[in-house]
Amino acid sequence: MGLLLSIGIIAALGVASHFIGEALPRELFDPRRFPFGPRPWERNGKVYYALHVQAWKRRLPDMSRVAPDMVKKSVAMTATSEQVARVAKETCVAEAVHWALLLLSFTIYLAWPTPWGALMAVLYGLSHVPFIIIQRYNRPTLVTLSERLKQREERIRNAHTDTLRQHR
Repeated sequence: MGLLLSIGIIAALGVASHFIGEALPRELFDPRRFPFGPRPWERNGKVYYALHVQAWKRRLPDMSRVAPDMVKKSVAMTATSEQVARVAKETCVAEAVHWALLLLSFTIYLAWPTPWGALMAVLYGLSHVPFIIIQRYNRPTLVTLSERLKQREERIRNAHTDTLRQHR
């Protein structure tokens, strides 16, 4: 019975976290600020390269690939600075949701207070760590890309303005 209840809790947390994550106001999330901004211990992403995140991140499931209501976590070559900034914010939301799920994993033990329940709670909690790592790995690149695209769009806008003035 404890196993079935634990599986039910995991399923309920997963479904609830999807809807809550989608409902969260995106203006609350700033990819440059705490807790989502880069931390000194990340050493400008070197920690994630040491973990070889780029080699395994695509092997893990991504809800945005299957849920049509979610913002896709990939960026097209024709993306604008706004689109890339939106994906960067989505990484903040995803990270927050995975942290919440990690912290709520103890509810499995509360429902099944045995060594098996404790093991399942720990494993479920730890299963969110790779997803948090992926968000933290991707975010600085997205923020930098968004800033560079914004500068490029501004240069193009100014170039078109200057060209129009020259022809008058």
